[in-house]
Amino acid sequence: MHESWREFLDSEFSKPYFEELADFLHEEYETKTIFPKKTLVFSAFTTDLNDVKVVILGQDPYHTPGAAMGLAFSVPNSQPIPPSLVNIYKEIDSDIGSHANPTGNLVNWQKQGVLLLNTVLTVEAHKPKSHAGRGWETFTTATIKYLNREREHLVFILWGRDARNKKSLIDASKHLILESAHPSPLSAYNGFFGSKPFSKCNQYLEQNGLTPIKW
Repeated sequence: MHESWREFLDSEFSKPYFEELADFLHEEYETKTIFPKKTLVFSAFTTDLNDVKVVILGQDPYHTPGAAMGLAFSVPNSQPIPPSLVNIYKEIDSDIGSHANPTGNLVNWQKQGVLLLNTVLTVEAHKPKSHAGRGWETFTTATIKYLNREREHLVFILWGRDARNKKSLIDASKHLILESAHPSPLSAYNGFFGSKPFSKCNQYLEQNGLTPIKW
């Protein structure tokens, strides 16, 4: 985790809800197959807080072996591109012409200041949403509140119900909120395709003197 997050993370880690979550996770990792690996759970927080320009909220990690890497929607180079990310790339191509990543690894976005944050940061193998309601939602709510308070001119991209539920935490007078259906094949045609979040994001960044993202 980047040092710029230390004050925030230390504060959250010491709260009762997180201590309960940590106890739960310790037992889960000891007795079950949990993704991502322990060392990757907080990968999103290796992004320097002061460099964050865009926040993309996902749901929970991929629940199949080898896919989850602690960054929302991202998979390692060796993994096939997941269906939701295929649709994200399709929307980028339609919106701004082409996408820059040859694989499903989104570290390139992270390096440009995109915080790829899931609402829930862990999952049991082959059991989507199995760690929902255990405390991660409290943690990610606190994260968004902290970003909202400490930074200005961020772009929050909220895809799907879980992410859009966080909208009320964000001050729309100092940040840009872009929301739509989730890019999953089950919902992408219900408002994700054609929503043009990538061009809207970059236009806002440029208007505020920030370098646009190479999507």
